[in-house]
Amino acid sequence: MSRSTENTGFRCAHCGNAVEPVTNGSYRNHCPFCLHSLHVDIRPGDRQNACHGLMEPIGLRQGKKGYQLVFRCRRCGSRGVNRVADDTQQPDSLDLLLKVMQQGCEV
Repeated sequence: MSRSTENTGFRCAHCGNAVEPVTNGSYRNHCPFCLHSLHVDIRPGDRQNACHGLMEPIGLRQGKKGYQLVFRCRRCGSRGVNRVADDTQQPDSLDLLLKVMQQGCEV
C-alpha cells in the first residue's frame, strides 16, 4: 500500500473534528485539536491493530526527528509515540502540546 492511500483523513473519535491527512510525507495518527488518537496501527500507517481503543496524550518527549507525543491506550494500556505535526496544513494545537508537556510524563 502506498503512503497516499494509507495517509487519509478521519473524524476524531474523541472530539468529533474532521482531521486532514498530513502533507509532510508522514502519517497522521492523532487529532490536531485534542491530540487523541485511536490504537489502530501495528506499524505506522498499516491500520492492522484490532484494539481500536482511544489513545490519550500523556506526555511529550524529544526524539531523533523532533518532538513526539506519548500516548497510552485506555483499552489495553499500550503506549506509543508519534511525531508532533507542526509542518502541515493542520498543525497540532500548541496550547495543548504545552499542557501535555507540563504533565511531565513520558514512556
